[in-house]
Amino acid sequence: MSGRFYRLIRDLHLYLGLFISPFVLVFAISVFFVVHSWRPRIASETSTIRVVSALPLPGDLPTLSGRPLIDALKPTLEKADVRGEVGFVRHMVKEEKLIIPVTIPGRETTVTISIASREATIVTRETGLADALVSLHKSPGQHGPDIRMNWFCMRAWRWLADATVYLILFISVSGIYLWYVLRAERSVGCILLLAGALSFFGMAYALSH
Repeated sequence: MSGRFYRLIRDLHLYLGLFISPFVLVFAISVFFVVHSWRPRIASETSTIRVVSALPLPGDLPTLSGRPLIDALKPTLEKADVRGEVGFVRHMVKEEKLIIPVTIPGRETTVTISIASREATIVTRETGLADALVSLHKSPGQHGPDIRMNWFCMRAWRWLADATVYLILFISVSGIYLWYVLRAERSVGCILLLAGALSFFGMAYALSH
């Protein structure tokens, strides 16, 4: 039984680790861009402008805000052929305009709608792969939780990000188990565990004092 359990944990440790490795790489690479505020420019940024007319608008537009406003504007964005995660919508009452930011990793779109004429000016900017990785890195966060995750693809990414965390926890625990079972590696493992613990708690102490 113990041998069968060991083989099961070993196989899960290996194959689940291979499965989540691309997600771990996304977070690992993008953290350099986030921390150092640097993005490599593989290609120059490009932008396009287009105009769309006769857009449908919700009848109760003046009374809406937050997530209900975003949900009510989805048919408008679909008619304008704009897809992605909708950010904070600015309703400029005096100017009778709506400014809607829409983001897809690597692409930023600003939709400016004239309420009176129901006409939209759509500016799309391609921001590149590095910016896409940063967007994916930040997306599962809790900034603006009332309006975030209003695009299915971003909700799916959040589920995958959560799954990555749980699988990393499993791989960490199963790795300790596999190391403990291999008696020949216990002394080296103890040294590495101690070194890692001292490094972590030493850094935590230094940052908090």
